[in-house]
Amino acid sequence: MQYSVTLRNNQLDQMESTAGVSAKLQFRSGAAPANCAAADSGTLLAEITLPSDWMAAASAGSKAKAGTWTVAGIAAGVIGHFRIKNSAGSTCHVQGSVTLTGGGGDMSVDNTNTAVGQSITVNTFTINAGNA
Repeated sequence: MQYSVTLRNNQLDQMESTAGVSAKLQFRSGAAPANCAAADSGTLLAEITLPSDWMAAASAGSKAKAGTWTVAGIAAGVIGHFRIKNSAGSTCHVQGSVTLTGGGGDMSVDNTNTAVGQSITVNTFTINAGNA
């Protein structure tokens, strides 16, 4: 199947609407669970409440983070994956891998080795819709 750019943009924008304002971004150690419905895995290394409009509007079948996302570590470890949850932190809506910039992960950060109180900044997070 192939989708129009308008449909792909609308699908991407729905992701932000579904997770909602004040969604939580969690950085966790190890590999991501099998899917978003599965229980959390790894150690919670950091959690940030994202801004109310945390993604730019989708354009040309792509959607990127909006603004600066920086958080302090709450535990020491190596970031392996992220989960974006609703504002209560109870329902996972998006998860993926985390690497240093240029490492090919779904999200890139300035440092994957965290310590308590250490600043972690998300450098890139872009989602591209399929079925073009």
